Amino acid sequence: MNSIPAQEIKRRGLAAVDDLLDQGDVHVIRNNKPQYVVLTEERYQALIADAHEAYLARVRTSLEDVSAGRVKKFTTADDLLRVLDAEE
Repeated sequence: MNSIPAQEIKRRGLAAVDDLLDQGDVHVIRNNKPQYVVLTEERYQALIADAHEAYLARVRTSLEDVSAGRVKKFTTADDLLRVLDAEE
């Protein structure tokens, strides 16, 4: 994990993370804890695209479950909660 103290960024500006970004995402440490992550625009766009693809895959799977009859329908929220409580 690449990391840099927040004080270093305060002292040197964003140039402090430039070299580290070549090696991957950079965790900014503040008060001895990771507080922020700096990443390239390319990496950010890839994460957004991956999240969107995962969302679409979940929706597709849900629609397939509905089409195949692998869902239970409840008339009220209380009915659903009773079933969920019983499964625990």
